[in-house]
Amino acid sequence: MKMRLTAFLAFVLLSMSILSYGINGSVFADNHNLLPVNISSNIDIVANGANIVVSGSLKDYDPLSPSAGAVTYVVKSPENNLVTIGQLIPDSDGTFEFSFIAGGQLWKLNGDYVVEAKYGGNTGELILDYVGGELVVPEPKPKPEPEPEPEPEPEPEPEPEPEPEPEPEPEPEPEPEPEPTCGAGTELINGICQVIKTEPEANGGGCLIATAAYGTELAPQVQFLREIRDNTVMSTSSGIAFMTGFNQFYYSFSPTIADMERENPMFQEVVRAFITPMISTLSIMTLADDGSETEVLGLGISVITLNLGMYIAAPALIGFKVHKHFKSRK
Repeated sequence: MKMRLTAFLAFVLLSMSILSYGINGSVFADNHNLLPVNISSNIDIVANGANIVVSGSLKDYDPLSPSAGAVTYVVKSPENNLVTIGQLIPDSDGTFEFSFIAGGQLWKLNGDYVVEAKYGGNTGELILDYVGGELVVPEPKPKPEPEPEPEPEPEPEPEPEPEPEPEPEPEPEPEPEPEPTCGAGTELINGICQVIKTEPEANGGGCLIATAAYGTELAPQVQFLREIRDNTVMSTSSGIAFMTGFNQFYYSFSPTIADMERENPMFQEVVRAFITPMISTLSIMTLADDGSETEVLGLGISVITLNLGMYIAAPALIGFKVHKHFKSRK
C-alpha cells in the first residue's frame, strides 16, 4: 500500500513538470517570434479614394537610446515606382500609425501595392490589393430636426439657506518649475521636445531635406517647392515622368540627411544655405503656363542647366583658376 502511494505521488509530480514546461515554452515562443518591425492595415482590398490607416510596432524600442530615430515608410506601385513616402517619430512604447489616400495621378494601375516601414536597418511590409474604380465621396447624413422642448413648469421658491461658515484660507501652493521652450517644428511631450508628427502628403510626399532645414513644412520655402511641383511640373505628362524618376533617386538618401539635420543644428544651417540659391532659381518655373508641355519642358531644362553651372561648373572653374595661379607662382 505504501509503495503504491509513493508511485502515485511520483506520477503526479512528473505530470506537473511536463505541463509547466510546455506552457513556459509556448509563452517563450510567443514573446520571441515577433519581427523587428510589424505593420498591418485597416483594409486589404482598396478602392479609389479609400483612406488607408497603417498601424505598426517596433520590437525592443528604447526612446532614450541615442540611436532612436524616425520610422520611414514608402508605398510602391506594381511597377515598383514610388507612390508615397514620409517619416514619423514612434510613440514611447514603440507603436506608430500613419495614413494615406489611395488614388491620384500615381495610382494608375490596379494590382498589388507594397507598403514598407523601415527602422534601424529592419523592414516590415504588407500588400494592398488596389482595385481602382470611380471616386465615391459619401454624402453627409442630414441632421435630425430637434424636437421642441416643453416649457418648464415654474419651480417653487426655495427657502432661504443659512449663511455658510467661512472656509479656512488654503495654504499657498509652490510655484511650478517653468517648462522648457521648444523650437520650431517640435512640441513638448512628457517634458521632452519631440518632432511634430505630420500627415503624409499625396503625389509622392514632401521635400524631407527642405522641411528639416527650415524646421517645418509650413515654411514659405517649402510651400513654394510644393506649389511648383503640384501646380506646374505635375500638370504635364513629361513632368509626371520626370518626378517619378526623380523621386526614386531623391528618396533613396533624403531620409538620412533629414535625420542628420534634426540631430545637428550646425549641419542644418549649412544645408539651408546650400539649397537657398536652388530654390531661388525655381522661381523661373512660375513663368510657365500650367499644362503647357513646351514651356514646362523648356524652362525645366533651363533651371537644371543653371543649377549645374552654379553648383558644379562655377566651383570647378574657380578651383582651376586657383590651382593655375599657385602653379604659376612656383
